[in-house]
Amino acid sequence: MAPRTRRPDRRQEPLSRERIVAAAVELLDAVGEGGLTFRALAERLATGPGAIYWHVSGKAELLAAATDAVVATALADDDADATPQQAVKALALGLFDAIDAHPWVGAQLARTPSQPSKLRIFERIGRQVQALGMPPAAQFTAATTLLHYVLGEAGQNAANARKRRPGTSRAEFLDATATAWAALDPDEYAFTRSVAGQLREHDDRAEFVAGIDLILTGVTAYKKPTG
Repeated sequence: MAPRTRRPDRRQEPLSRERIVAAAVELLDAVGEGGLTFRALAERLATGPGAIYWHVSGKAELLAAATDAVVATALADDDADATPQQAVKALALGLFDAIDAHPWVGAQLARTPSQPSKLRIFERIGRQVQALGMPPAAQFTAATTLLHYVLGEAGQNAANARKRRPGTSRAEFLDATATAWAALDPDEYAFTRSVAGQLREHDDRAEFVAGIDLILTGVTAYKKPTG
């Protein structure tokens, strides 16, 4: 009888905070925040919950660390030769794609305003706003407007994807929504009805970039009020 082949023991690798966070990201992607428990994480890491608590104090810290890891990767591509407008768009698209791939990140960033990863995004956007030459008194408004647009739209895009019924394509979802818009009361929803057809054909990522361009156009055209 042939000897039994022993499965590799994942626990042979040293358990570190980095391994725990990486496994948490995988688990969050698979089952969402509701499925992130220390028991499920311990099974994934082939260890005990107590060993995880040695590196992470609780679920809140783990969620923050997982979010920080995803955001850090999204912000890693920093082109020193890019113009401020290009840098903002690259940062925005990096976050849009990251939140699209990890929908729980959008919810986490919206829930915790002062967490380090959100402050890092704000700092990166703010530096580009300064580079655009906005008056100091208007820089906070410009930076927060861009921050809220980027995180809000990226988070909503991810949420919309999760709302679709299993087996329903994006095109089918948009078609059904556009049909519902077109059937609204013509007096109460005149504008919504007028753009219903555009909803069927639009691309979420392209619309997101168009919104960034609109905000940047306003930022670059801004002049300090006089009088």
